[in-house]
Amino acid sequence: MSTRRDFLKRSLGAAAAALPAFSSLHVPGALAAPAPRVLRIGNQKGALSLLKGRGSLEKRLAPLGVSVTWTEFNAGPVQLEALNVGSIDFGDVGDAPPIFAQAAGAPLAYVAATLPRPRSEAVIVPRNSPLRDVADLKGKRVAFNRASNVHFFLVQLLRKHGLDYGDIRPVFLAPPDARAAFENGSIDAWVIWDPFYAAAQASLGARLLADASGVDGNRGFYFSSQNYARQNPDVLRIVIDEIAQTDAWGKTHRADYAAELARLWGLPAPIVQQAIDRTEFGTVAITKPILGEQQQIADTFHELGLVPRRVDVQQAAAPGLA
Repeated sequence: MSTRRDFLKRSLGAAAAALPAFSSLHVPGALAAPAPRVLRIGNQKGALSLLKGRGSLEKRLAPLGVSVTWTEFNAGPVQLEALNVGSIDFGDVGDAPPIFAQAAGAPLAYVAATLPRPRSEAVIVPRNSPLRDVADLKGKRVAFNRASNVHFFLVQLLRKHGLDYGDIRPVFLAPPDARAAFENGSIDAWVIWDPFYAAAQASLGARLLADASGVDGNRGFYFSSQNYARQNPDVLRIVIDEIAQTDAWGKTHRADYAAELARLWGLPAPIVQQAIDRTEFGTVAITKPILGEQQQIADTFHELGLVPRRVDVQQAAAPGLA
């Protein structure tokens, strides 16, 4: 009897040891489990913040087996650097950073755009500044985020008022550093966007010198990479639809929209309300005319020597653009 038990133990042990080998064999006709998908979002302070706070995007993507991660950035250029090195798959950005990213070889794909928002970016000066007109910026220290939406706005604004880009003294600073420089008087003017713009007005008494009305449309863009857009059109359709729904709600519920953003951003509600009051809500598909607007920005930066080669914006159209 003991001999029989020993034989069974040895047989079962051998069978157990062999299981990993059998499990790795390919069985003809067997279906492999689909690889899990992920959407890595890089966001600034805007509509994507609401999606993150609400968790509605995760719920809609869960049936597709798609998980979502979030990384917040304080400006578009660093967001697009993250795209270029493969750290994110989707993000929101102003109109100028994609030009520099494309010039640097980033695999950028425009997937949606906002309506123009010219009142949401501006040149501001200290309350007691002697500067009263755009022409007064000549020779002055003007801070802005290099390669951002306000960079193109500033160039166009100067031209409109008879100045060249070389007539000012550019100071390249990200918003937090620019705010500190503005507060301590080490710069003469600051070109900035909301909500930083509204915060400077409320807490620093900043005075408006000029906004982008009649100068620059200041669209926002939603982007992905060419590969991600090609391989995950179903995911991107859901993301854009969620953004569009958030926009539609915000347009008719501005106070509620501002209050929700204020909680997410940790900013006083009146500051956020001021920014929202001058926001144009709406999400639109990418069209050739919209890419034409981007081409004008690209050509301007090339003329100024800010990008080393001419950029063909059409090459950054997402796969399937009509």
